[in-house]
Amino acid sequence: MKSTATAKARLTSLTEDISIIPEDAPYRARLHFLFAQIEKEFEQLYLENLNLQDKLENATASTKESLTPYEQRSVAGGVSGSALVATGSGGASLAATPATPSAPLGDEIGASLLAAASSTHKSLKAKLSSATGGSKVKASNKIKAQTSRIVSSFKAQTVVSSVVREFSGHKDGIWQVDAKGGQPIIGTASADHTACIWGIESGRCLLQYQGHAGSVNSIKFHQHRDLVLTGSGDGTAHIWQAAVNWEVPKKGHSSEEELDDSDGQPEDRDRVDTLRTPLCEFSGPGGHLSVIVAADWLSSMDQIITGSWDRTAILWDVETAQPLQPLTGHDHELTHVSAHPTQRLVVTASRDTTFRLWDFRDSIPAVSVFQGHTETVTSSVFARDDKVVSGSDDRTIKVWELRNMRSALATIRTDSSVNRLAVSTGGIIAIPHDNRQIRLFDLNGQRVARLPRTSRQGHRRMVSSVAWAEEPLLNCDLFSCGFDRRVFGWSIVLPKDN
Repeated sequence: MKSTATAKARLTSLTEDISIIPEDAPYRARLHFLFAQIEKEFEQLYLENLNLQDKLENATASTKESLTPYEQRSVAGGVSGSALVATGSGGASLAATPATPSAPLGDEIGASLLAAASSTHKSLKAKLSSATGGSKVKASNKIKAQTSRIVSSFKAQTVVSSVVREFSGHKDGIWQVDAKGGQPIIGTASADHTACIWGIESGRCLLQYQGHAGSVNSIKFHQHRDLVLTGSGDGTAHIWQAAVNWEVPKKGHSSEEELDDSDGQPEDRDRVDTLRTPLCEFSGPGGHLSVIVAADWLSSMDQIITGSWDRTAILWDVETAQPLQPLTGHDHELTHVSAHPTQRLVVTASRDTTFRLWDFRDSIPAVSVFQGHTETVTSSVFARDDKVVSGSDDRTIKVWELRNMRSALATIRTDSSVNRLAVSTGGIIAIPHDNRQIRLFDLNGQRVARLPRTSRQGHRRMVSSVAWAEEPLLNCDLFSCGFDRRVFGWSIVLPKDN
């Protein structure tokens, strides 16, 4: 009754809010207002659901603590005093009703059945022991040894992880996060048409790029220079200057910096430097005809690769901003592209359930097709020892060897779709899921850890991307972003570090 009354009150308040909208308001503005109200209601329902879940867990824990040792053994063994079923030689089942002081007959039946079961168990045990003889001792020792190894492996895999930084400020979901090597900054690409550079120590947005006319779907730092590559839903890729102001922003910037500080905020520390003009734009004849979902630098840093919904990837020259070679062959839209950190190799993932390896080390590029997933391949990245790791909507992650594309070396099965994963230099795979979880596995497919997620810690919506820091940045080893508009910096202490 209470929940019904609460729901009616919410509907009444929502109706009242709708009635506030002026009739002459623009149609688009009315839609935005209505969607905002709906999203607000969903947020409230989600928070209430989390509170109810916490209460349920607490109630379950308190109930278990209140049970007597006999009751706990009965529950664990699957035997209860309320129902006892035994099967006779004729196949009939006998059910004893709950034992009460007024039902002595039930007690007698239960006692007799327990005695019969006990005698049967003893006779079977005697027969088995006489039949197996000395092999029983060997099997027992073998099982004990295996059990001790399993337990010791669990003890060795203790991972300490926690959220140590949080970054918020985007107005829509965040598609990708990337960490800059050697500098305490990260970059984010968001559906709110902007990309941001964040200071890890301050948690502030140091620079906001507003040069795209559509959702910013990917972001990648240049390895050696203060440059950033972004791909967008407007069908273009941009390279822009990521020179950030580490001090508190001051009024008045030169026009050469192309910064727009006209937001008029009274406090300088709350102002965010904005940039609108790229150094280089990749579009036009020979370019993509649809949304660019991902872009990356090649190891030489003088070329980039872009992937699009037009089913192609394109290799571009950075200096001239001209397309060098289109990469065709996928049957459906591309979802991800990634370049090898030291060699001229590229992998492209697609909704056609495959990903392709493109080798530009020779004058004539070679291509290899990796088949093994049953649904969209959402990401594919290079790992150490000439391996490639792929994730898919079929809820699996596969580890491949570049020299053997016929079968995967390891397959990791999970309970949710996989988004843009990342592999550390030490060979740990960070896997972001649709169900708000982040899991860690090694390249052999062994589980390492699951990062904590509660009502007070972790993402509240889909985790879209993760990125490892080459070296710990202010205690942050891993960064994650999602459609709750937040970015988290995680401290992860692996067993070797422990």
